Amino acid sequence: MDHEALALEMRGLREQVTGITDTAVAAADGLLIAADTADSIDPEGLAALAAAGLGLARRTAQATARGTLRQTVTYGSHGCAAFYAVGDTALMVVLGDEGMDMDLLHRASGPALDRIGSILMHQNKTAEGV
Repeated sequence: MDHEALALEMRGLREQVTGITDTAVAAADGLLIAADTADSIDPEGLAALAAAGLGLARRTAQATARGTLRQTVTYGSHGCAAFYAVGDTALMVVLGDEGMDMDLLHRASGPALDRIGSILMHQNKTAEGV
């Protein structure tokens, strides 16, 4: 796995969007792939919870004929957590403080998600010997 390339993408997103505090990439089954999180965050636990939440959101989108799920956002009293699908096999979590610009995050995350998807796809092809 090219963890350095994933870390660059996560750091790049943090540099583009003020207010991002933590990021992580996980497999759809909840296994952590890469994380850029504070010591107060359990990245493995975050990955598992994000995968469960994203799975429910995907099923809800399908059951209500809303199409393919792209993202879901949870707002709390101290900030928000955005969960983005990376194809069918992975997800990215972005945690932010109260001042994070969600519109900017959604615009900036698209290209980052495409690049993360390419990194993960390359890893899968390498693992399969393709």
